[in-house]
Amino acid sequence: TNRSVLFFGHRGFLGFRSLYLDEYRDRLFIGGKDVLYSLWLDRASTDTKEIYWPPLPGQTEECFRKGKDPGTDCANYIRLLHPYNRTHLLACGTGAFHPVCAFVYVGHRGEHAFSLDPASVESGRGRCPHEPDRAFVGTVIGGELYTGLTADFLGRDPGIFRSMGTRSALRTEVDQRLLNDPKFVAAYLIPDNDDRDNDKAYFFFTEKVVEADSKEHAIISRVARVCVNDAGGQRVLVNKWSTFNKARLVCSVPGPGGIDTHFDELEDVFLLRTKDGKSPEIYALFSTVSHIFQGSAVCVYRMADIREVFNGPFAHRESPLHQWGAYEGRVPYPRPGVCPSKTTNQPRRLYGTTKDFPDEVLHFARAHPLMYKAVRPRHRRPLLVKTDLQHHLHQLVVDRVDAEDGQHDVLFLGTDAGSVLKVVVLQKPNSAVTEEVVLEELQVFKAPVPIVQMEISVKRQMLYVGASLGVAQVRLHRCESYGTACAECCLARDPYCAWDGTACTRYQPSGKRRYVRHTSPVHQCLDQNLTVDDFEHVEEKVLYGMEHNSTFLECVPRSLQASVQWFVQRPPDEQRDEVKTDERVLQTEQGLLFRQLHRRDAGVYYCKTLEHGFTQTVAKTALEVLGGEQLARAFPRQWEYERPRCPEPWLAAPAPKTWFKDILYLVSSADRQRVEEQCLRLWCGHRKGKLAKGKHALAGMDAGKKGRAAKPQGERIRVPRQATTT
Repeated sequence: TNRSVLFFGHRGFLGFRSLYLDEYRDRLFIGGKDVLYSLWLDRASTDTKEIYWPPLPGQTEECFRKGKDPGTDCANYIRLLHPYNRTHLLACGTGAFHPVCAFVYVGHRGEHAFSLDPASVESGRGRCPHEPDRAFVGTVIGGELYTGLTADFLGRDPGIFRSMGTRSALRTEVDQRLLNDPKFVAAYLIPDNDDRDNDKAYFFFTEKVVEADSKEHAIISRVARVCVNDAGGQRVLVNKWSTFNKARLVCSVPGPGGIDTHFDELEDVFLLRTKDGKSPEIYALFSTVSHIFQGSAVCVYRMADIREVFNGPFAHRESPLHQWGAYEGRVPYPRPGVCPSKTTNQPRRLYGTTKDFPDEVLHFARAHPLMYKAVRPRHRRPLLVKTDLQHHLHQLVVDRVDAEDGQHDVLFLGTDAGSVLKVVVLQKPNSAVTEEVVLEELQVFKAPVPIVQMEISVKRQMLYVGASLGVAQVRLHRCESYGTACAECCLARDPYCAWDGTACTRYQPSGKRRYVRHTSPVHQCLDQNLTVDDFEHVEEKVLYGMEHNSTFLECVPRSLQASVQWFVQRPPDEQRDEVKTDERVLQTEQGLLFRQLHRRDAGVYYCKTLEHGFTQTVAKTALEVLGGEQLARAFPRQWEYERPRCPEPWLAAPAPKTWFKDILYLVSSADRQRVEEQCLRLWCGHRKGKLAKGKHALAGMDAGKKGRAAKPQGERIRVPRQATTT
């Protein structure tokens, strides 16, 4: 069965930029270049609706005059799609470097309404970036839009903004101490407790810093937060955030002598929500910025640790030439960064809004936005580290899967080559050591395009993957691909799958679970009455090879964790010897390559996989090596004397060439008839081309006799070069 459904839009090039998965309405909303789409989740490829939303007249030309690329920059790329109320989405686009926002009517559940409200179109300055690809985050909280972006045409005005709604707009001050060339990655509302006045918006980003002992900029990752009920100051920080704080987000591998290997470039953040909504687990994907090695890591953070850092000491230094230290002076009340709520109110000191905060508090908040301590991951080390990948990891989605032996977090990692890695990290019993298992590598798009966004539907067990070319709907699991034996299902170690007694299927809590992490599946599947012969039973394939030529024996293990061994049985011996590899015989990920066959290479080859003490024969190939004299005897000699009939009776067939024999050794005798028919077509076409060339040459000679001024016909109409080469 086909695992994915692809959508490329209706205008040739989607130019994907944004995606919103609406499981309440069972719809998927897509933003691209000058267009929005609405798709039913159950009928993604059949029932679609479209809104064409290009830039206003004259804006494309103005964008071009300002030096932007008309093909890639001067269009309306939809960067934001977010639910605003029960019937409308908020959509914002770049508008050919004139950001624009509008409301899109999507109707109620069950109806497929989709229309843009022209009366709602307004400027998107501070709500949407000018550029199609500059980093940007946005979320709607209580009818107000919170964004992290660069707000000006030249890309020099970064900030965290709040707009829309009934309150005054807010933003961060233009100050490098707050934000220094940030790259925004994610933004979320995370409540502190049941008091809604303590709700905070968290922003995750990277920025540049300059340490006192270095003149070069370093890139580090940050988490910042602001109070949702922030109203700015009365005399200080007017229309500016008065509760802004930030802290460093650390993801590093402990090293010898206290020297850690840091992954400082934050790529993506995923919130694994909990039932109460106050303590989600934060999964963050990082990459290195080192020139020494390239790698990626996933770290997991607890909200309790993040809150502890924000409630800890503030960072302080006397000047840019000094080192950072913990602020040891008096901290004014209310503590900078806290929200005005019942907690801050005291007798004779009521703070109903941040405008009531003393100027001393706001001055301190402006001078000390950074926390001294850094946020460190759970277990003080990454959950996953990958340094041997050919591609860079950019996107992260996590699914917590229930299994009989507990819960397992399955990570889906989007690459810059159009593929998605499916990984599970397993905890070894009675040990802090973990084992990472790459379950699958899914090539979602044929072209190597970067994955831009991913959304997961636990309800439908689907993953939605967006890239510039289009959007793909991919099944989270494909248990039937893990084979037809209990041991094969166990060795897959896919938390989604289980052996139900007859097949490898989706795990059900009431079913019979067969999930193995660190034990042999032979022991786990004893009650299935399997014997060694069951594991050895593989269909034998016959492969003919020509002496002194190359040949390839294919073997692809079902499990990416299995190690492969090759054995050969040479008649008349019954003993199987391990294949010795060298410069002539190479073992690859796909099989065994003979660069030059020898007579002694003939035999029966067994490809065996070994994993967790379980050995299984995956492929069995009988290799027969033919010499030149054997091949000549293997085929009827009538080919040397009889001339096969071509479609045109006037075509005469020449004597067979050696290239014809070179093809035949690649196939078995069972396919000889089909090969002969194919070669006959090539033969006749080849002969016809040569005769046609001769006729054209004769015509050219006749024309040359009539006068030197006439160009020979053979020069004007040429037969393709490959048809004339022998």
